[in-house]
Amino acid sequence: MTDTQGVWLTQDAYDKLQQELKHISGPLREEITRRIATARDEGDLKENGGYHAAREEQAKNEARVRELTEKLRHVQIGTPPDDGVVEPGMVVTARVAGDEMTFLLGSREIAGTTDIDVFSPTSPLGAAINGLKIGDASTYTAPNGNRIAVEVTGAKPFTG
Repeated sequence: MTDTQGVWLTQDAYDKLQQELKHISGPLREEITRRIATARDEGDLKENGGYHAAREEQAKNEARVRELTEKLRHVQIGTPPDDGVVEPGMVVTARVAGDEMTFLLGSREIAGTTDIDVFSPTSPLGAAINGLKIGDASTYTAPNGNRIAVEVTGAKPFTG
């Protein structure tokens, strides 16, 4: 499931994002608007630190509202098939640069809802193994420029 198909999330992560969106597009948005209005009433906007801080917070909040709205519009929830193919929603065991790793391939938003490490399908490692089967090998370029070998040794659906 690529970004054009939607991101894969657990139900817990989806619920958490829904709650966050409800808060930041409702009560938090209203609170920021009140702070801007209060700061505006103080006078000269050029030297009004409270006004500029509130406007900056508003811009960040609106960006997060847009991000979550888009992400939740294209979300995939559920269990991928147990067919040994690496895809979002799978717990992957892989030999990476000679070391065995186990991690979940999915959205970074899941990281706060589980104890397992999470790699995005768009990360260098995630992109290198997405679509591979158990026994398949690939390489990817690490951020430091080194080529790293990876071999998929296991892939099973994430169950929480």
